[in-house]
Amino acid sequence: MSTFGETYSKYYDLLYKDKNYQEEYDYIKKIISKHGSTVKNILDIGCGTGKHLKYFKDDGYNIAGVDLSENMINEAKKHLNQKDDLICSKASEFKFDKKFDIIISLFHVMSYQTSNDEIEKVFYNVAEHLNNGGLFIFDFWYGPGVLTDPPTVRQKTLENDEIKVIRNANPVHRFNDNVVDVHYDIKIINKVLNNENSFNECHSMRYLFFPELRYFAQKYKYLICNEGEWLADNKPEINTWNAYVCLQKK
Repeated sequence: MSTFGETYSKYYDLLYKDKNYQEEYDYIKKIISKHGSTVKNILDIGCGTGKHLKYFKDDGYNIAGVDLSENMINEAKKHLNQKDDLICSKASEFKFDKKFDIIISLFHVMSYQTSNDEIEKVFYNVAEHLNNGGLFIFDFWYGPGVLTDPPTVRQKTLENDEIKVIRNANPVHRFNDNVVDVHYDIKIINKVLNNENSFNECHSMRYLFFPELRYFAQKYKYLICNEGEWLADNKPEINTWNAYVCLQKK
């Protein structure tokens, strides 16, 4: 099954119900207040079901979102009570007839770009959609952390009144490509109907390093505002898995 297929997206919010969107929103606002100026329009690349965008919308921002999954976008439209400016597209290919003050891309969307060509296309496309002085903020799998503390087999179980989700993650590390193929085996148990179904997903994740990101940033004329550990106020350590970059369009 393809990444974020129909069944996966249906149960996405349950799988990540323990994710602290409020904390991440506050952290993004902190970055924006430090490096941004006047901010009205926000674009979220890989917006999922719109959880981050909901905070921005409630605070009065004009919001837009892009996601690879049409099912995620449909859920986002319901969650945000908005039909316009929510589109299904790859991060490297979306098109809007407007520009934005801030573009964010979280939950490691940049690490889903597993080739140099795809990463470069995203940098170019974002630059095309940013106002001068606008910020591009994204997180990613940090290479030194992945190599120091390699991914292992994991199981995650979550449930609500209706369903129980059991997800097993089996990573396959392609060292020569800087990529980890994470094979997910997911079982959905419907507690109301007393039945179950299973499916598989493969998420290929590229771990990234600051020198290569600096190269693309400089090529497309971004200023590097900050490089850090995600949700922290320090530089990444050798065992840090999650880092972020804040870039400003010249």
